[in-house]
Amino acid sequence: MRCLRIYATPDGESHFDEVELPTTKRSVHPDAEPFEVSASYQSSRVRLTRIPAGMREVSWHTVPEPVLTVRLDGSVDYETSDGEVRNVQAGSFVLVEDTHGKGHLSRHSAAAQTVIWISLPNGLDVPPA
Repeated sequence: MRCLRIYATPDGESHFDEVELPTTKRSVHPDAEPFEVSASYQSSRVRLTRIPAGMREVSWHTVPEPVLTVRLDGSVDYETSDGEVRNVQAGSFVLVEDTHGKGHLSRHSAAAQTVIWISLPNGLDVPPA
């Protein structure tokens, strides 16, 4: 399972990466067909956020701790400090780990959006870039 990642290098510049989350086929019920399931990751809290309609751009910012964001509706363009831009649509998840440095920009679609924020104090055990 692929996951977009935003991270910061030691010099404080932010970048994109894609990481592969290992999965195994599991049946969650005796009568169910097996499907892909990732490992369990330690989380410290889950927040639901509602980004209001018309909130277009959030200036350069970092996150206080690694978070996995799950976009339920709307879309966002993330820009990293190296100038790269990625569009993230509803149904996507992003591991945001730029806890220091310049951070990233968020440009939101015009419609209101709902996003789940899952705090991951240990990240997803992704090796550093």
